[in-house]
Amino acid sequence: MDTTPSSVRAATSAVGPATSAVRPAPSSVRSATPDASPRPPLTPERALVLGGGGSTGNAWLIGVVAGLYEAGLDVTQADLLVGTSAGATAAAQLTAADPPALFAQIVDAQVPQRSGAAGAARGPVVDHLARTREIIDASSDAADMRRRLGAAALDLEPDGSRSARWRAIVAARLPRQEWPARRVILTAVDAVTGAPVVFDATSGVDLADAVAASCSSGAAYRIGDGRFIDGGYRRNENADLAAGHARVLVLSPFGGRSRHPSAWGSDLATQVEELRAQGSTVETLFPGAAAEHLFGVDAMDPTLRTPAALAGYEQGLARAGALAGFWA
Repeated sequence: MDTTPSSVRAATSAVGPATSAVRPAPSSVRSATPDASPRPPLTPERALVLGGGGSTGNAWLIGVVAGLYEAGLDVTQADLLVGTSAGATAAAQLTAADPPALFAQIVDAQVPQRSGAAGAARGPVVDHLARTREIIDASSDAADMRRRLGAAALDLEPDGSRSARWRAIVAARLPRQEWPARRVILTAVDAVTGAPVVFDATSGVDLADAVAASCSSGAAYRIGDGRFIDGGYRRNENADLAAGHARVLVLSPFGGRSRHPSAWGSDLATQVEELRAQGSTVETLFPGAAAEHLFGVDAMDPTLRTPAALAGYEQGLARAGALAGFWA
């Protein structure tokens, strides 16, 4: 199997017409816009990869990082953070606020009561999973799947009119609206071409827009004249984007699984193999068996965010000692 990472595109500044919104880049992330100003040399030692996983996945990620932090291991000081979908939100949050404070916000939040029967929140998720499953099954390869998913997302909302509302929701979740000084890359997919996209502080795109694009699993999200869908449609973790870093810690709310055919190499095990083949030491952390029911079809249930965060917190506390030597 060819496990070479698929080509990634970097968003340009201004994000104007769709034809200029993104441009080709090699699979290693590069600056989107030429910049002659001096930059500090990269020190590619440690990378933290935060995978997708819905609302409960976001809570679990923050819980894990908060547990590690409380046990004396601060993984937010990584040289690179890679965020995809719910992990993009977590990356923006964790670089702007202390992990314990973010964890406390989840645990202390007033959770709205269910208005319907238990499991009612699953309906839209089940429908979405069924719709995307048909597209995946009809696709010849990963690139074809991304093009089909992009077309379907554009059909859901041709004019992108809901993007402003989605942006407001996402922005309200971020402690700070500016890109952090630390290197953060957030993934998405161009809905028009199906090409993978990465956003970073050099892309000329607001942080809230980059996060909103990375989390846009339904209708395509508009940035200027460009339209984007969830970065998890490339790979759920996109851990291969941490290539070149000596140590890579991957947190995957979905347990490294992929809905794509195994031959496409979208699963986390393949990504880890790629990283190790290039010299990286990689550690992964998944939800425990007792917490697996909090994800999947229940990933968007707001009443499950607190138990997901608590489960992640306990895992972080328990794994800190084993990870300390790896991360130091």
